[in-house]
Amino acid sequence: MPEPIAPRRLKVGVLTFHRCINYGSYWQARALVEGLRARGHDAELLDHDCPQVRYAELRCAFQPLLPQRSPRSDFPLYAEKARRVLAAADALPCSPRFPLDRPDLLDGYDAIVVGSDEVWNMHHPWYGGKAIFYGDGLPAERLVSYAASFGNHDASEGLHHWWADKLRRFTAISVRDGNSRAMLRRSLDAEPELVLDPVLQFPPKKPPEPARDDDTKPYVAVYGHSFPAWYGEAVRAFARQRGYRLVSIGYRNDWADEQRIGAGPLEFARLIANAASVATNFFHGCVFALLNSRPFAAVSSAYRSNKLRDLVAAVGAERRLVSGPGQGSEIAGHLATPLSPMVAARIASLRQNSNRYLAHALG
Repeated sequence: MPEPIAPRRLKVGVLTFHRCINYGSYWQARALVEGLRARGHDAELLDHDCPQVRYAELRCAFQPLLPQRSPRSDFPLYAEKARRVLAAADALPCSPRFPLDRPDLLDGYDAIVVGSDEVWNMHHPWYGGKAIFYGDGLPAERLVSYAASFGNHDASEGLHHWWADKLRRFTAISVRDGNSRAMLRRSLDAEPELVLDPVLQFPPKKPPEPARDDDTKPYVAVYGHSFPAWYGEAVRAFARQRGYRLVSIGYRNDWADEQRIGAGPLEFARLIANAASVATNFFHGCVFALLNSRPFAAVSSAYRSNKLRDLVAAVGAERRLVSGPGQGSEIAGHLATPLSPMVAARIASLRQNSNRYLAHALG
């Protein structure tokens, strides 16, 4: 009987927002590259660079709460966070750096995977409308998307045929949310695969145990910013009732007991993993809570409403997303109640589907 043919080792480039000063951007980039390498491929991030993007990232890093301005006393903390995130990104497997608008300078790849993150979001303040993320000029035998998203570019707005035609050149397309799926149904008359965010698909190794003695005491991890006042009050009331501290990670939230603004991506992962529960309005706040089976209560925001709604719907945790003061009384229950076993089962099912997609997409 002939031996089975082993899958061919491919040279794979990953195109995403890997240098955003954001924990989620770092972790999804790292997880996808490590996941592809675990599948036997020679995977690396395409290390694009643009002075205007770098300036916009740093401006946002130091003033993330606009229109509310951050106090100057927080600048050293935000600088420490930026330094740690960028240093962690530098340690990932990367191609030689190239200008964002000159992908023709790259060496050839067997496949280039575009995603995850909001790579197709035309409303992104500095990456929106960059044709490279739609495949322009990428030197690859095949173009593939993994967990790509249109972010807050709602499907009801449609996608101009000029951009849709570029996506038709992709060999395989997958998205991470229902809004992006609806956009492609409408614009391409196609049914893209729905796959897991890389962090859930390729779980990172469990972070080390807490490095600080006070992290052994129960706390609620707060991740995000610009929370509605009613949400913060409900989370604070829950923490006071339980005797928990509120630890705000990466951003200032004055209603929290402790500000860990300068945390790096490893400390962020550890703090979420060891929290009693998670309060968040960020996509990857929910992702890391799900990854670590932490009780969580998420609140919707205008910019992140599509991806938060579709994430919790995909894994069967819809009730943990609140949107208005009328649901404030439900927050304590969400923060105290473990995730349903059905959530883990749904994630496992989506993980199998995502593996099938990658096997097909990469041949």
